[in-house]
Amino acid sequence: MSVQVIDPMASGYRAAPAPPRPSALRQCWVLALRLVRPSLRNGEVLTALLAPSVFTIGFFVPLNRVMSGVGHGSGSYAQFLMPMIVMQAVAFCATAAAFRSASDTRDGLDTRFATMPMPLIAPLVARTAAVLYRTAIALAAAVVCGLVIGFRFHGSWWQTVAFVLFALSLGVLLGAIGDLVGGLSGSPEAATQALILPQLILGMVSTGFVPADRFPSWMRAFAHHQPVSRFVAVMRALAGDVPGAGTPVTWGTVGPGLAWTVAGLVVFGGACVLLAVRRQR
Repeated sequence: MSVQVIDPMASGYRAAPAPPRPSALRQCWVLALRLVRPSLRNGEVLTALLAPSVFTIGFFVPLNRVMSGVGHGSGSYAQFLMPMIVMQAVAFCATAAAFRSASDTRDGLDTRFATMPMPLIAPLVARTAAVLYRTAIALAAAVVCGLVIGFRFHGSWWQTVAFVLFALSLGVLLGAIGDLVGGLSGSPEAATQALILPQLILGMVSTGFVPADRFPSWMRAFAHHQPVSRFVAVMRALAGDVPGAGTPVTWGTVGPGLAWTVAGLVVFGGACVLLAVRRQR
């Protein structure tokens, strides 16, 4: 008994073409939507909107009269405090970034993504886009709260644009720190708690609430030069003030804060990329 072998090529059969591979940009977009869409239901957007209001009430109401009496170097305490409200609102978004990164690690999503045909850093880019989305919401809410208490942009249009871009870059930086902490810990609870203490210490011992000369002499140097104070100094200078008050936009004023930001993006952003690549191996 003979067996007839049919040649598919000779019989006119053709192999089905491989499906087209989605572009890297589309993959990042889909992964980002995975994080953005639930934020409308799980309270992340509501928290980003309400947090600046809580910070404004908690800081401005008890400190306004006291600081207006002792002096703060600005046209009003609202003008002095507003950058710190932005800083706190942006830093709050880093906690959500840490929670999301730790959740993905705990649930094994990073391992699953490693087996899929996508760029190594696509999940990281998607999480960064989600951080930028939450930061933009928190920044808009913080500006509205500042306008309510009397804050105004007195600088030129490019200074206002630079203020917004710098605040967004801080969101990316702090989000990278949160993403790194969450990815290393793998525990959402531990990751969020690990970020609270540094935010509390650097926030309280900074020039965001009071000038450096109001601190004890042994603490003034740290309060003046630490990163949060330098970030606030950049936004305070870019926001401007009434004539005769505030600080001018000079390299001595904005340079240290920009240097801290660039260095942080390089160090922590690079560490996030290395962690993402290591997960793929």
